[in-house]
Amino acid sequence: MMDLVIPDKVHDESRQGEALLLEPKTESNGRKLYIESYGCAMNFSDSEIVASILAEKGFETTADYNVADVIFINTCSIRENAEQRVRNRLRDFTIAKVKNPGLVVGVLGCMAERLKSKFLEEEKLVDVVVGPDAYRDLPNLIEQVDGGQKAVNVLLSREETYADISPVRLNSNGINAFVSIMRGCDNMCSFCVVPFTRGRERSRDPQSIVAECAGLFDSGYREVTLLGQNVDSYKWKPENKQEQKTETEKPVLGMDLLDKVLASGEDLSVMYNHTVEEGDVTFANLLEMVALISPELRVRFSTSHPKDITDDVLYTIAKYDNICNYIHLPIQSGNSRVLKLMNRTYNREWYMDRVAAINRIIPNCAISTDIITGFCSETEEEHQDTLSIMDHVQFYFAYMFMYSERPGTLAAKRYADDIPDAIKKRRLQEVVAKQQEHSHERLKKLVGTTQRVLIEGFSKKSNKDYSGRSDQNTVVVFPVGEGYKPGEYVDVLIERCTTATLIGMAHSPQTSAN
Repeated sequence: MMDLVIPDKVHDESRQGEALLLEPKTESNGRKLYIESYGCAMNFSDSEIVASILAEKGFETTADYNVADVIFINTCSIRENAEQRVRNRLRDFTIAKVKNPGLVVGVLGCMAERLKSKFLEEEKLVDVVVGPDAYRDLPNLIEQVDGGQKAVNVLLSREETYADISPVRLNSNGINAFVSIMRGCDNMCSFCVVPFTRGRERSRDPQSIVAECAGLFDSGYREVTLLGQNVDSYKWKPENKQEQKTETEKPVLGMDLLDKVLASGEDLSVMYNHTVEEGDVTFANLLEMVALISPELRVRFSTSHPKDITDDVLYTIAKYDNICNYIHLPIQSGNSRVLKLMNRTYNREWYMDRVAAINRIIPNCAISTDIITGFCSETEEEHQDTLSIMDHVQFYFAYMFMYSERPGTLAAKRYADDIPDAIKKRRLQEVVAKQQEHSHERLKKLVGTTQRVLIEGFSKKSNKDYSGRSDQNTVVVFPVGEGYKPGEYVDVLIERCTTATLIGMAHSPQTSAN
């Protein structure tokens, strides 16, 4: 299954537990910081923000937690195995704490907001618990711990976007970079805890996004991925139209919101107004602004939501050659009843209509997806609906999982997790087998074509081959040769393929992405 996931994107298993290491600043406070990250690309992007904040206070980073003065784990609540990894990792730090009683150990991110009390009560090692909207407070919280107190800040914000912080790029190849364009989520999918751990949706101002992307291009980066839980709902109002809320009007945030929703029985998907008004900057507008920085800057984005992706976005992608012809469009299930239980706010027909629009407006666009098997009460016939929609769309890639109940979600509160594991696993195996077939068929059709590839570095298997990705986000491997190097575009004639990789020979490098 792992052969089919998209490398370096939404949830890269190879980066789980990755420790960052930066060049030391000339003005150091003598303290060393160690950060490990788990989860999705948003978490790794957040670690860059944390590193930037603490670097300004003189912290140096280290790749060895045994010599650190401060250890942070940036956490994820989406998957059960991510939480277990974090708890196991905390136990590993116990010996370091014994050797260095002054060591500060902190938990950051989504788990911090959801499990703040448990961390302080059960994990005696933990000194600091910090939610994803409170990173600016880290220097103050570390000072509190230095003074002998435990420190907690998991307050969620309706305004915080960290727009003024220029993130350091952690373990970067200097070619690809993630750029966060928004934070939080308003979608309230019943299987997901993100709205309660990352807060309500808010968009970052477009000028700061364009400035960050332009700065990256000037520094040699040649690809940016615009990140958000739901990029299609990005919306920025002009300053003179920004809403001013009183304390009583401000929305409830965090896990308290879950209690409010369960008590009210309201449909969460319509609790917040996403109407676009004249003068608003939409995601289609933002895509165009970033694409216009340079035709040599490739633009990707993640993740789209079927209910929000508009024809305007599709026409913008079609208009600019440097906006990649690739869309990650999670389906989750091919059955309308199950989609309603998931609170996805679209049905099978709506999804198929959006796929038809993509194929009509961007004929060569690759579509990838997320699929969950064995969601609460899913029948065998409903599982077959998922397999049939896979046949209809023929996805290029997929992230595929069997349903695992996550504490703090609407599904955990409302529905019984009543599908036996054996059935979940069997259904997942069927989905994986079908996706492997589709991925291979998609790539076989590209044999004999020429693909424009941005070279990212050596392949994982040999330093005699380069590796990069095509416009459609497929990994392409080809022999190292004279006249081209990482960070440049090259045309590759595809000679053969595996289920997930195109293999070929390079032609002369391109001077631009067009």
